[in-house]
Amino acid sequence: MVNDQWEEKLARYDQLIQKQSNFERLGKTMPYTSANGHMFSQLNKKGELGIRLSKEQRQQFLKDHNTTLFMAYDTVMQEYVLIPEILFDDMDLLFSYLKDGYEYVKSLKPKTSKN
Repeated sequence: MVNDQWEEKLARYDQLIQKQSNFERLGKTMPYTSANGHMFSQLNKKGELGIRLSKEQRQQFLKDHNTTLFMAYDTVMQEYVLIPEILFDDMDLLFSYLKDGYEYVKSLKPKTSKN
């Protein structure tokens, strides 16, 4: 049953990502999205969604949605907010936050691959 719940949350995450044609889910066991080599969203083992936001947006989001920073790999992800379940009831609002995360990482210096 736990696996079914995770699969359901993964399906919701995929539905959210598919709202933008240039967003692509990566990762098999820990799904995520990235741009310029920087992740901007991820789904942890519990099926919780984290979105990476700028400092100002992050502080406002934490206040507005009474939530916390996101955890993955037993570590607090300092630039990510934990998305409350209730936000999945408003996919357009949730998608606006995902786009904000995308815009934030696009503003960062691109990571270069080391060959």
